[in-house]
Amino acid sequence: MKKDQMIPGRRAALRIAAVLGAVGLTRLLTAGDAQTPGRPAAGSPSGSSPAAGPQAALPRRPSAYRLSPMTEFQQPPDQRPARLPVRKEPFLEMPDLGHSMVLTFDDGPDPHYTPGILKTLRAHDVRAMFFVCGEMATGQRDLLREMADDGHIVGNHTWSHPELPKLGPAKIRAEMERTSEVIERTLGRPPVWFRAPYGSWNRHTFEIGADLGMEPLAWTVDTLDWKSPGTGKIVRTVLDGAAPGVVVLSHDAGGDRSQSVAALRDYLPELLNKGYGITVPRP
Repeated sequence: MKKDQMIPGRRAALRIAAVLGAVGLTRLLTAGDAQTPGRPAAGSPSGSSPAAGPQAALPRRPSAYRLSPMTEFQQPPDQRPARLPVRKEPFLEMPDLGHSMVLTFDDGPDPHYTPGILKTLRAHDVRAMFFVCGEMATGQRDLLREMADDGHIVGNHTWSHPELPKLGPAKIRAEMERTSEVIERTLGRPPVWFRAPYGSWNRHTFEIGADLGMEPLAWTVDTLDWKSPGTGKIVRTVLDGAAPGVVVLSHDAGGDRSQSVAALRDYLPELLNKGYGITVPRP
């Protein structure tokens, strides 16, 4: 009799143990999923980058200079930039950078002049923007990597440097897409800034640039270094035009740019001594 009465109790205990074991196994599997590297935790955006953080996910009040995304640092390497608004004019300055200026270099990279510019920027531990042409960049990918490794921004300056308003939309897109492809294949991420050659913009350039995830940037101070006016003249142009938020246009290719390289060595320490920061737009 006692033996028969023990059987239901044992069965109940076994059922309880089985239930508890299943619950424990479920918790263990759930904890394992949460700790798997590369997988987002529940409720977090899939594939979000630590560099973007909560700021990228929160709605922000629109601003002329607080762009989303501002630079490639805000995008994970394996994701395209978010859809951008279509601008009606390019940005000419960056006042949200405080008492800082932005140095930009166009038309490269050129193996004769770009390394000298990179060396000077590295010596002073500052960052700049390089708007590269695809036909130059495709044969100088090591220089693209050097730019990115030093923290500079690599932007799109078309493939062959044409005057874009003279082209149809399909050719404009081809010029921009080919260069973006070279940059993305080399650096692992597409460019998020674009500059039209000669500063010639039209509706199609803004529309196509936005569609490709790029913001348009022009300049505030033109050094006219492409005219080879003399190193001293270039230096004076930059120092006379210095002001917070100013974007300076220079060149590291497209001709003899030895004056541009030499001028940078002179005016960069002067700007720093005057208290200006030399930086690039960030989120």
